[in-house]
Amino acid sequence: MTKATTSLPCFVTLTPAAAGGTPTVGTLGPPGTSSELAATLLAGRLGAADPGTVEGGPTRVRLFDTYERAGSALRARLVTHVVVANAYKAVHEFYMDPDFELAVVFVLDTPMYGIAKRRGAGASPPSPTIASHPSPVPIIGQLLNGSGAHVVMHADSTSSAALAAAEGRVDLALTTAPAAQLYDLEFITRTRCIRMVWSAFVLSDPAQATTESDGVA
Repeated sequence: MTKATTSLPCFVTLTPAAAGGTPTVGTLGPPGTSSELAATLLAGRLGAADPGTVEGGPTRVRLFDTYERAGSALRARLVTHVVVANAYKAVHEFYMDPDFELAVVFVLDTPMYGIAKRRGAGASPPSPTIASHPSPVPIIGQLLNGSGAHVVMHADSTSSAALAAAEGRVDLALTTAPAAQLYDLEFITRTRCIRMVWSAFVLSDPAQATTESDGVA
């Protein structure tokens, strides 16, 4: 039997984008994160013809230190959408927040992940420190083939982890290929992507919220 496959990315739109204006998508930065890739893809789908920073024009994708700060920007109407990885441990906060409404769900493979060091750095110590966002920590053991002691240092994002390695604050980083290139790191392990579900939230419609609270179908 032939296994059915679905081409990626795969989108399910629950709430159409509002007419007029320019879609602006907030997510986790700094540059080089998987979230930036996902947000850029969504911005293009929403009609931002030239995602990213346009010379002399508005920013279609805005990056924040945390997903929560991106959510605050949505509340302040500084962005129209916020993209959050469903692997994020606190994604439930966005789902349960009455100010937010789930607008789009999509499946997208992340960029390649691997463990990297500063280019030209010497051999790692017997028990290296490895910077990583908390969500992908389980793949560290996979990439190291279960061998070798190590100490995980949590970072706010995969790109922040790469920066920590580049600055010598840690020995290694679990990071993405774009971030490794940005901070001139080199992979010391094999790389792999992560098939991820992403959620895009918008501000909820007060009228809809009132209808639901009144128990009107």
